[in-house]
Amino acid sequence: MEEWGEDSGNPELTEKQKKEIAKWFLTNAPAGEIQYIAKDVRLLIEDDRLYNMAAAEAFPLYNKAHLIALEMPDRSGDVIISSFGEIGKDNFFDPRTAQVATVDHMKQVCTKVRPASDEELPSAYVEEFRIGRFTLDAELCKYVADTYPKGTCAVYCTRGKDVDGPGVGFDFAVVISASRTSPQNFCNGSWRSIWTLEFKDDLQVVEVKGKMQVVAHYFEEGNVQLDAKNECRDSTLFQESYLHLPDTTFKDLRRKLPVTRTLFPWQNTLQFSLTRDISRELGIGK
Repeated sequence: MEEWGEDSGNPELTEKQKKEIAKWFLTNAPAGEIQYIAKDVRLLIEDDRLYNMAAAEAFPLYNKAHLIALEMPDRSGDVIISSFGEIGKDNFFDPRTAQVATVDHMKQVCTKVRPASDEELPSAYVEEFRIGRFTLDAELCKYVADTYPKGTCAVYCTRGKDVDGPGVGFDFAVVISASRTSPQNFCNGSWRSIWTLEFKDDLQVVEVKGKMQVVAHYFEEGNVQLDAKNECRDSTLFQESYLHLPDTTFKDLRRKLPVTRTLFPWQNTLQFSLTRDISRELGIGK
């Protein structure tokens, strides 16, 4: 049997081609299996320099595409390796702990953490929607804990993180990552979903878009893979302005109200029928 090479009439692969082939195999590894694929690729390529070049490019792409979660060294939680939280090379923001984690992509470990700077954090107004009175992050954590055996989630502000009050829109990305690996039983799989929440303040509407992906690999005496994707979208009324009528809207009218020489009762603005009527109509506060 002739060997692959110039003697057989087939040109030898260039270093660039070898690197790209190795990179392809690594980035297309099934969920939770890139380390196993890496060992085989390293043996096949027979060139540590080329392998390291390919792995240095492939591992970050794979980790972000699979939304892998890595435990932080201070055990304060897990950081999701996602483009939404990426801050420079090898650094990822965790919104729940307000920390920035440095990761080793090829070893798939978190090496250190530091507090996020003020410039890296969203404004207090935006944070009110994520963890304040709207409890988006808390409700997400509860849902993930009840639904996924091994799930991690995060809420990122992807646009308008410096917004400091009503009148300007902003976006959130809600990320859910769950995996279950059982190589001893020849089966691995993962769930990944990304939900984009677009707060359109001018229209008082929240646009919701979702992308979900389920992958599974069964390889006992065979090679069966599942890769299912789905997308959806919806919109809902942005009720924030109605919820804060006593605190914001009525106060914004103070220059338009007639002069009656009577102090306006700011401490008890809920007495006005407009608030009650709107709340009753929308089912708010029940």
